[in-house]
Formats: sequence, C-alpha cells, structure tokens
Amino acid sequence: MTPTGESEAGGLAKAYRRFVLRRVLCVTALAVAAVIALLVDVASGPAMLGLQDVVKGLWNPEALDAGTRVIIQDIRVPYALMAVVVGACLGLAGAEMQTALNNPLASPYTLGVGAAATLGAALVIVFNLSLFGLATDILLPLSAFVFAAAASILILVLSRTLGASVHSVVLFGIALLFGINAVVGLIQFVADAESVQQIVFWTMGSLARATMDKVAIVALVLAICLPFSLRNAWAMTLLRSGEEQARSLGVAVERMRLLVLLRVSLLTAAAMAFVGEIGFIGLVAPHIARLMLGEDHRFLLPGSALAGALLLSLSSIASKLLVPGVVLPVGIVTALVGIPLFITLIVGRSRRGAAL
Repeated sequence: MTPTGESEAGGLAKAYRRFVLRRVLCVTALAVAAVIALLVDVASGPAMLGLQDVVKGLWNPEALDAGTRVIIQDIRVPYALMAVVVGACLGLAGAEMQTALNNPLASPYTLGVGAAATLGAALVIVFNLSLFGLATDILLPLSAFVFAAAASILILVLSRTLGASVHSVVLFGIALLFGINAVVGLIQFVADAESVQQIVFWTMGSLARATMDKVAIVALVLAICLPFSLRNAWAMTLLRSGEEQARSLGVAVERMRLLVLLRVSLLTAAAMAFVGEIGFIGLVAPHIARLMLGEDHRFLLPGSALAGALLLSLSSIASKLLVPGVVLPVGIVTALVGIPLFITLIVGRSRRGAAL
C-alpha cells in the first residue's frame, strides 16, 4: 500500500473511532439520565422524599424508619422500575417496527397492536375466561400477547396478500385500530360496572398496580428480546438503505420482518399486560434516539430503549406532580406530553429536509 493509501486508511479508521465514541457517549448519557429520572421518580409523590433518603433506602434500608422504608421499597421502587422497563420495551418495539416497515409513523400504538392487547385483556376481564386452570393474573397477559401477535401477523399477511407497499401497512394498522376499538367499546357496553371500570383503567394506563414480581416478568421479556434485536442490528441498518439493496446483500427481508413483528408483539404485550395502554412512547422514543445516534442500529436499538425508559420515567414524575396529592394515570400524561413533542420532531425533520 502506498503512503497516500495508508494515510487515507488511517484517517478513515480514526474517523470511525470518533463515530463510535460519540455514539457510545450518547448512549451513556441516556443511561445516566434514565438512572437520575428513576431516582427522582422514587423520591417524588404525595409524601416527598429527599434524594439522600432514597439512596439511603436503596443502599441501607435499615437506616430509615419503618414508614419511609415501606414507602420506598413496597410502593415507590416497583412503581419507578415498572416505568423504566415498560418504557424500554415500548421504545425498543417502536424502533424495530419503524425500521422493519420503513415508516416513521409505525409503532405498537398507531398500528393497533396495543389495542389488540387491550381487546385480549378485555375479553378475560369481562367474560372471566379460564384456560387450562390458569389464574386470571396469568391468563390476562397471555391473552394480551396472543391478540397482539395476531394483530401483527394479520397486518403483515394483509399487506403481502394484497401486494401493498410497506407504507400501506400503516393504513391497515389504523383501520385495525379503529375496528378493535369498536369491538372493545361493544364489550364495555355489555359488561357490568366493575368490568367496565377495569377496562377503563387499562385503557388509561397506570403504574399503580406495579409489584416487583410484575417488574421481573417485564424485565425478563426485555432481556430475552434485546439480544435478538441486537443480533439483527446490521441487517436492520442495511434495510434502512432500501429493501432491494438489503436483499442484494443477503438479508432475508420477509423473514426478518416477521420475526421483528413477533418480537414487537411480545414486548408490547409484556409492557401493557400490567399497566394498560401507554401511547406515544413507542412512537417518539425512536425518533429522539435517531436524532442523537443516527441509523446505526447497534446504537439506535439500545438508545431507543433507554429513551423510552427516560420518557416514561419523566411522565411518571409528571403524573405525581401535575395535580398535588393526586397520581394521574401515566397514559394520560404520555399523551399530553407526546403529542406536542411528536409535532416538534415532525416540524424539525421537515425543516431539515427543506434545507437540504
């Protein structure tokens, strides 16, 4: 190799190292921000606690009085951790879905996957279904997953059968969303008052019923899905450059898309099984991560999960502070915050596109 070639190769290697370092620092910053938000979430609430008390309660619980210890360990910590793991699941699911369908509006919420999970839960709640002797606490999230997976597969089958482009998948999803919401409304109409209250609680989204066992289940699903997502990071990065180019480089696009939608179904069902419908996290978090990290999915996927965890933690904090003495359903807060944030992202992207 000539000296000129060696210098060019060295320059490229140095530029690549800077590229990787910047993104590692961005992912680290998101992780640190998520941890800080977690601690603030534990500290906030009707009984305000200092961060020092929170750290002490987590590190050395015996140093606190019994009342404070119960508030931190039995109420605040499960609540805050559930916000982190649910937000991470939805952020990761949104990033994968947007890439697999090549559509920035794709998310578990906008394509009806979340609504399908709600339908599965509503059927168990209203009709008190039982299967193989399973308890309701087990059957409800299982039913949510089955319906979410069925919705994802239905969208994919319809788009492929009718020969539609990936952009039309969003239209199928929106139609499915309205159809499922109509069915859920019909179920509410024939249900008794107690069942209606449970369904309404589900559709609002709330972290109030979080326990460490439920947090562990959602965290386990996230821990199972994330390595498989990262394993396909290069293929998904190639897919962003176009389906034909990805196929020419050996990516099995249809197979990958099916596996992505199954992972999205599992992540969405696990996230919503215990807290109900949470909107906009799966839509907004990937856009924030993409602005910070670009399209390299080695960094975009964990960045989207961390951005989702951060957003839902911040929403959880806001839900406890907006109305003094009252904890609002976090799903309401994510909608109130997510709509203007998403509009801001769209306007920003439009302006950058016009500038180019």
